[in-house]
Amino acid sequence: MPETPILHPSPLPASPRAQAAIKSAQQDPLRQAAQDLEASFIAEMLKSAGLGKSRESFGGGAGEDQFSTFMIRAQAEEMTKAGGIGLAESLYHALKERQ
Repeated sequence: MPETPILHPSPLPASPRAQAAIKSAQQDPLRQAAQDLEASFIAEMLKSAGLGKSRESFGGGAGEDQFSTFMIRAQAEEMTKAGGIGLAESLYHALKERQ
C-alpha cells in the first residue's frame, strides 16, 4: 500500500497591494526602513490599546507577560505587510525626497 503524502494547507494569497508592498520592500532598503517604523508605531498603538495585557483570571502568568511583546510585534508586522495604515508609504516618500 503506497504512503499517502501529508498535505499542508497553503497560506492565503496576499492581496495585490500587499504583494506589491512586499516586492518593493525587498528591493528597496529605504522602503523596508519605513515599514519597520510603521510596524513599531502600530505595536505601540496596540500596547496602548491594551493588547497583550494579562487577564485577571486564568491568565498565563509570568510567561504570558514576558512573551506578549513578541506577539504584539508580530501582529504589527503582519498588519504592515497587509497594507498597514499608510504611514510607511508617507514616510517612504518623505525620505525619498530628502535623499
